[in-house]
Amino acid sequence: MTVATDLKINFERLRTNIDELSQIGRSQDHGIYRQAFTENDLQARNWLSQKIEQAGLELDVDGAANIHGYLGNRKKPSVVIGSHIDSVPAAGALDGTLGVLTGLECLQRIKEEGIDLDYPLELVSFSDEEGRFGGLLGSQSFVGDINPQRIHQARDLNGVSLTDAMKACGYEAIKALDARRNPRSVRSYLELHIEQGPVLDSLDIPIGVVSHITGLFKWSIRFIGRPDHAGTTPMHMRADALAGLAEFSMEIPRVLEEIGTDRSVATIGKVDLFPGTANTVPGQVEFSLDCRDTDSHTLQELMTAFRKALSAIARRRDLMFEFDVLSEVDPVACDDNIQTMIQNASKQIDAQTHIMPSGAAHDAQIVSRIAPVGMIFVPSKAGRSHSSAEWTDWEDIETGANVALHTLMQMAR
Repeated sequence: MTVATDLKINFERLRTNIDELSQIGRSQDHGIYRQAFTENDLQARNWLSQKIEQAGLELDVDGAANIHGYLGNRKKPSVVIGSHIDSVPAAGALDGTLGVLTGLECLQRIKEEGIDLDYPLELVSFSDEEGRFGGLLGSQSFVGDINPQRIHQARDLNGVSLTDAMKACGYEAIKALDARRNPRSVRSYLELHIEQGPVLDSLDIPIGVVSHITGLFKWSIRFIGRPDHAGTTPMHMRADALAGLAEFSMEIPRVLEEIGTDRSVATIGKVDLFPGTANTVPGQVEFSLDCRDTDSHTLQELMTAFRKALSAIARRRDLMFEFDVLSEVDPVACDDNIQTMIQNASKQIDAQTHIMPSGAAHDAQIVSRIAPVGMIFVPSKAGRSHSSAEWTDWEDIETGANVALHTLMQMAR
């Protein structure tokens, strides 16, 4: 038997699996289109299910279409490792996918070497992490944070319902309620992920030990003014909705500086202008606000400050403002013990580490509601992600996968 401390992943097999899965949903623009519950996603699911069975693991698919692979005695609480394989449009090859395929490789190596652990291992690939239908459907179902109303009302940006999309793939959406796990059945959770930011790459450090996962709130905001003729309406008589947005965008740095922390960020990423003609004063503007921080108290203060800023601008400019809350996710602290295990595993293979927060939301954030969680980051070249330019050097992928392997074995003892 291989001595557990010397165990390594089969890197060539992991690399082959990454290459194979990256071909499913790849388009002529080199981006990957594997949005949840599309034909490409279904093809990827079938591919993963076959790989799990070929690895000699026990395959199961729950009501939320989360794919599970089990190794060991399922009567005990399992140590779970995973992520997701769905993608945003025009995605890269690694976001989510790396965590699932690394988890598969870890379980496969442990099974091949006959290593006995005190707790069973479980691979999971969560459904719709990228939020085609809002939120993180798979992991939220896993922890029981879902209800019939949300299932029936969930639609994507094109108006396609979750119910219809899942039905087209052979699933029944309402059965997502049955995916809820008893917290006593989950001992802990580990997720390997690309950083999706530039920090590790800029420091030339292969392993990020995630200390916190950012919380966020996402709003859809409307300034409502009055559409008028662009030539005949004096400037001082206008109720220009776009001018309100322009002023608010300049308020964001002030609010973050006064109230936020060095981890606070806020982004206006989408703007729709009405009526949107060159010779008409904009009567309405609808825009998104995405704000993030790792401290829940700071997030609450930022919510209040942004509401006050929007209200003040509306009064000054004779506008009305409305906003809808699209999502709110609480920040999470990763488990101290798992962070220590990641550090120990990194020392075993002489890999340098950097303790850092995650600025993106992950399934680990949701799973933390029922179990301790840990996250490992590997560098993203130039910080690129959610694009075909997304990449991580193979050497860093191998290092990260071996750290995950030895962390997982510590967690299961």
